[in-house]
Amino acid sequence: MPNNTDANIATADVLTLLLHNQHALAAAIEEVASWVRANGSPEVHDNAITALATLDKNASAITAGILKLRQ
Repeated sequence: MPNNTDANIATADVLTLLLHNQHALAAAIEEVASWVRANGSPEVHDNAITALATLDKNASAITAGILKLRQ
């Protein structure tokens, strides 16, 4: 498969923007989770924390893919 540098750069740029969106969503979920915990719903808080862990794990994989595309 030929190396298409322009396509790789464009793909990496788009993935970077999606990663930034993912970080913003994670921050919002964290704020809501804190509010939920403070208002007495620990089960919902735990579910939100689980979702945050998934976002973190996937963010690491996305970052690795972006770095590979930018090589």
